[in-house]
Amino acid sequence: MSEVISIANQKGGVGKTTTAVNLAASLAEKGKKVLLLDIDPQSNATTSLGFSRGDYEFNIYHVLIGSKKISEVLLDSDIENLQLVPSNIGLVGIEKEFYNPKAKNRELVLKKKLAEVSGDFDYVIIDSPPALGPITINALAASDSVIIPIQCEFFALEGLAQLLNTVSLLKKTINPKLKIKGFLPTMYSGQNNLSKQVLADLSHHFKDKLFHIKKGKECIVVPRNVKIAESPSFGKPVTTYAASSKGSIAYRDLATVIVRG
Repeated sequence: MSEVISIANQKGGVGKTTTAVNLAASLAEKGKKVLLLDIDPQSNATTSLGFSRGDYEFNIYHVLIGSKKISEVLLDSDIENLQLVPSNIGLVGIEKEFYNPKAKNRELVLKKKLAEVSGDFDYVIIDSPPALGPITINALAASDSVIIPIQCEFFALEGLAQLLNTVSLLKKTINPKLKIKGFLPTMYSGQNNLSKQVLADLSHHFKDKLFHIKKGKECIVVPRNVKIAESPSFGKPVTTYAASSKGSIAYRDLATVIVRG
């Protein structure tokens, strides 16, 4: 059975897609069979792996409306062991159908679709949109756990309570196994006092939910790094684009912790 991990935060610009893409790539580097599922209408995870709209006809929208199976829309990335379910701006149309109160089990559509390929991958990484709408609810309902990227900047913790309440509610209702795998500090700068303060706040409130490559060592943080910013424009994860960069090391460390369990 696949381990399904959502990358979620309703706040935009926190490094969510960057985390989804680079965690997926890092897990694939370790020989794990990985599916990256782009369920964000902005389709940034899709373009981050080098695909443009003309490269594929069908996407996650067609899976969710039932006209295609996941196995029929898979794309092979340039990274061994890593496949992608692409997205498209047309996915915004699915929200109308999900909001239809007459639709039965509308929160479980993605979970049912993923069940068709659950034995084909070691990990499924879901890049969800920056909102707590029906698409993200579907992602969380289908997941074993969620990783929450939090940027080390002003307003970092704003809105976090709403996300945590949503996770708690889903755990009590439609997905009892859902857990928070951890919080991932992103865009960290050691020369910036604000970054240090946000990290200190995270360590104080969520000490047991930060990722550590070794017990007793500092938690894993994703640094503010120009290579991370550049890599999507080249259609590559930073782990491929700049393999020795600090950003690459951070995401490889995260993958090591995930595999370790």
